[in-house]
Amino acid sequence: MTQNKRQHKYGRQIQKDLSEIFQRDTRHYFGHSLVTVTAVEMSPDLGFAKIFLSVFPIQNTEDVFFNLNEKKSEIRKHLGNRIGKQVRVIPELAFFHDDTEERASRMDQLIDGLNIPPADETEEEE
Repeated sequence: MTQNKRQHKYGRQIQKDLSEIFQRDTRHYFGHSLVTVTAVEMSPDLGFAKIFLSVFPIQNTEDVFFNLNEKKSEIRKHLGNRIGKQVRVIPELAFFHDDTEERASRMDQLIDGLNIPPADETEEEE
């Protein structure tokens, strides 16, 4: 999904504010997990935000997202307190797991596990 400049700027602000909200009361939202807000995508009307989160350890991902969805209205209220004077509508929030890091790690493991024989010298000369 491509975003215009306004959506991108607004998404970056939401990302910054949510990071600060989560950082202030980490255990309340995530327990003992480490969570990073990796990206925010905004709808064209700025009324809906897709928030992508990276969770460590990976085993706790399901619990973290269950807890976040339970506290979504509370999070939205805190966000509204921060940006309410700057915007008309506080966006609806949807949380998604960003598994880019896990996929990259799996790819590294696969590549490291490959048994690639060295090239023959005659092939290199040609």
